[in-house]
Amino acid sequence: HVQLVESGGGLVQAGGSLRLSCTASEPTFSRYCKGWFRQAPGKEREFVAAISWNGGNTYYADSVKGRFAISRDNAKNTVSLQLNSLTPDDTAVYYCASTTTLWSTDPSTYEYWGQGTQVTVSS
Repeated sequence: HVQLVESGGGLVQAGGSLRLSCTASEPTFSRYCKGWFRQAPGKEREFVAAISWNGGNTYYADSVKGRFAISRDNAKNTVSLQLNSLTPDDTAVYYCASTTTLWSTDPSTYEYWGQGTQVTVSS
């Protein structure tokens, strides 16, 4: 049974930073793409960032490009998301997710999801 557990969310002022982490109990963690998604109240879940199995390729939503950075440590079964220059529009529940495809930004292709961690940015 695969479990993903996020941590690191919280309340931060605009312009501040947070680092989200996700630890997975997943025997095949190192083989596949991992992603971060977010969902704001009243909105659909949206793609934030993805990272390939070895970290060699990353991809970001336009709204976070240049501000957020995704990374992974396969030895520790963790994937992280550094959030910088936060704005109130970044307020959402952030989810890490795992897919058994090699590469995807489509949430429907991700089989495993964490419970989410709340990020709130005050103006």
